[in-house]
Amino acid sequence: MKCPFCGFADSKVIDSRPAEDGTTIRRRRECLDCQKRFTTYETVERMPLMVIKRDGSRQSFDKVKIINGLVRACEKRPVTMAQIEGVADEVEQELRGRLESEVQSEKVGEMVMDRLKGLDEIAYVRFASVYRSFKDIQTFMEELAKILGEKQA
Repeated sequence: MKCPFCGFADSKVIDSRPAEDGTTIRRRRECLDCQKRFTTYETVERMPLMVIKRDGSRQSFDKVKIINGLVRACEKRPVTMAQIEGVADEVEQELRGRLESEVQSEKVGEMVMDRLKGLDEIAYVRFASVYRSFKDIQTFMEELAKILGEKQA
């Protein structure tokens, strides 16, 4: 690691510990030339995850898009921001755990809906209505019937 003070190319690690988020290592280093200390952060390099949209186009996975969709669906519902972020984190972790570089957008949406169903049924129906683009009241009623059937079972 190059020293930010003198530019010397070698340093030694004095201390290592996990950073607050748990996904980063914080290292205190000392330059072997000027003896000044500095901090570096080490993170795992992740493979890019691509989402294949319905029209066949591809875009980078963006957890913020999931969060924004959940915020809209959960508006005026008793769902905290921490719960919304938790759902988005779970979905991202599951997708990255599959070790696939591409995923269909439909699969992402289904994963979000599965988690949202247990969190808040009204928010689930709102999200599903946008995600599944209900064309008429009949398809909307079929989705409600599924929820009611699962609830009674």
